[in-house]
Amino acid sequence: MIKIAVCQIKTTTDWEETMFRAETMVRDAAANGADFAVFPEMFNCPYSRKYFHMYAEMGHERSLARLSAWAKELGIYIVGGSIPETGDGKIYNSCFIFDREGRQIARHRKVHLFDSQLPGLNICESATFTAGSEITVFDTEFGPMGCAICYDIRFAELFRPMAMRGAKIIFIPSQFNTVSGPGNWEMLVRCRASDQQVFTVGAEAAYSEDVRYRCWGHSVVCGPLGNVIASCDETEQVMYADIDLDEIDRARKSLPIYQSLRRDVYPVAE
Repeated sequence: MIKIAVCQIKTTTDWEETMFRAETMVRDAAANGADFAVFPEMFNCPYSRKYFHMYAEMGHERSLARLSAWAKELGIYIVGGSIPETGDGKIYNSCFIFDREGRQIARHRKVHLFDSQLPGLNICESATFTAGSEITVFDTEFGPMGCAICYDIRFAELFRPMAMRGAKIIFIPSQFNTVSGPGNWEMLVRCRASDQQVFTVGAEAAYSEDVRYRCWGHSVVCGPLGNVIASCDETEQVMYADIDLDEIDRARKSLPIYQSLRRDVYPVAE
């Protein structure tokens, strides 16, 4: 059994305050026996173009140093949500993952940037970020795991290769908003779990009235048949879920999707 702790944090404009909240959550997760602590997209700064640039200029290294130190001290895997990462003169929306020794074992740069004109909310991530170009699967003591970020979830094509490469759990740090969240968020996390027959961990940020971008919250963990294992409301909290990886084999025996793939009709990315 694997215990997941989703840290549904409410980000503030004060970096030290936000990181204090994050550390408190990780310590709570470790004290409750969690194997993984998972943060949401842009957990270390408000979701705003203004802050993306500001925090990128401050450098991403100090946030990573905190995550690494917590992982090592507490002996817990940390899926570090995402932060503005600078590299080669560009800014990426990146998730860094650390093992129980505090070693960085993966980095996922958001592949699909969210450019959208929602009612009352125009978003253009491509004005700030450069898109990533890699499918992320990393090894753990429990087997391979995958990672995607927020808008990536709408592209099943990205998820099939992760499952084909052996990913048992796919972590999805996100900041779905109160416009698209109510109708789309849980449905998409359940769909990606069901169509790939894996576990999905949708880690959202908490709702806050203090920022213009209102995050939906409602983090959710789903099983390989699309069933909801754990979910929560919009408030700041640590949500726990117990995962039995044997459920994947049972799901794939009852519904043998991978045996039924029609490679003669359509390509199957691996």
